[in-house]
Formats: sequence, C-alpha cells, structure tokens
Amino acid sequence: MAAPTPVRLHNDFMSRFTHDFVLDPAHCAFVIVDMQYASACRTTGLGKVLADEGLAQLGQYRFDRVEQVVIPAVQRLLAYFRERGLRVMYLTVGSDMPDYSDLFPHMQKIASTFNNRAGAREHEILDDIRPLPGEWVKNKTTTGAFASLDLATTLRAMGITDLLFAGVSTDLCVDNTARAASDLGFNCVLLDDACATGSQEIHDATLRVFQRSLGRVETVDGVIAELRRAAD
Repeated sequence: MAAPTPVRLHNDFMSRFTHDFVLDPAHCAFVIVDMQYASACRTTGLGKVLADEGLAQLGQYRFDRVEQVVIPAVQRLLAYFRERGLRVMYLTVGSDMPDYSDLFPHMQKIASTFNNRAGAREHEILDDIRPLPGEWVKNKTTTGAFASLDLATTLRAMGITDLLFAGVSTDLCVDNTARAASDLGFNCVLLDDACATGSQEIHDATLRVFQRSLGRVETVDGVIAELRRAAD
C-alpha cells in the first residue's frame, strides 16, 4: 500500500478560511491516538472479533494501512521528535475498570467486545511504537480526549500550541480530539499517512472536512521538512 498524497481542497469556497500557520518545534507536540491492540491489530481486539466471525475481509483495508503505511510513518516522526527532545504524547481509549463501569453505554459495548480494559493486552499500545519512559501517556474514556481528560490545561502548562495528530480511527477518536483542540485555539495538523480507519473514502472525507476551517492536513515527511526549516 503506497503512502498517500495529502488531500487538498479544490473548488471549495471554504478554502479561503483554511487555518494556516507555521509549526514551531519548541511549542509542538506529536499526539498518537489509540494505537492499541484493541483496534490497530489484525490478530487481537477488533481484528480477532472479525476473524472469529468469518469477516476478516472487513478489516483488511484498515489493518493493511496500519501495518504498511501508518506504523512506518509514526516511527519516522517518533524518531525525529525523540532525537531532538521534542514532546511526544500518547492517548489510549478503554476502561480503567474490570467491569467497564467507567464508560458510557455506547463505549462499554465497544470496549467489552474488544476486551479493551486496563491490564489486558488489547489495551496496550502496539509494541512497534510503544512509549519510552518519561513520555506522556493518558487513557481517555470517550472518543475525543478533551471530553474525559483535562488535556487543555496540561498542554498549556507545557507551553504547547501546535499539535500533530496520528492514530485510529481517523474519523472518530483522532478527528474528535483534533476538532476539540482546534476549537480551544490550538494549531492542529492531521497527518494523512499516519492515520487509518475502515475505508479510504471515510478517511479522505474526514480530512477534507477538517481542513476546510479547523486545521491543516499534511504528510509526516512534509511536517518533518517544515520542522527542519523552522529549526535552521
């Protein structure tokens, strides 16, 4: 699966309102959303449920993209941020309780189906991109991080103004978190090749809507090039 070309606006009057900004490495954070065994692995969580029901083909696009495009892209940006001591932040989703009682009903159903609770393998972040000691990791119990975490206070305390988003799913947890961040005044970038969902159509539609006025859409390599220019 080839890496994507960034989705761009064409013939859309909203393009005049696209929020443009230049990334500042000193005030930038790389936010990795829900890259867990519950929903980003073809042999556990969602992947196992689909396989057990004879529906593995429904997850093929998603897991091919995660393995072939998203993980390599996340690894490249992680390496860049870690080499320079820039801020890396991880979000997970799932229950902190064995009975899922800390989740709203719609989230309970998803989490219990995928065995996504603290202490379970499904709740863990993929080994290929696992956090290093000292990197910020927080669990949310909602799709968007700002609804169940005091994330804005943490970001502002750290002096963060610019957020780069990667993870799954593009149209749910990633998009919901980035939209809320934009509404709170943060400069937000959705990383095209570092996000995945159930289909290319849903992925592309999410990016098109987001960049109409909420933030930017870029590739990992494009962002690395911009950060290098800013650091020179």
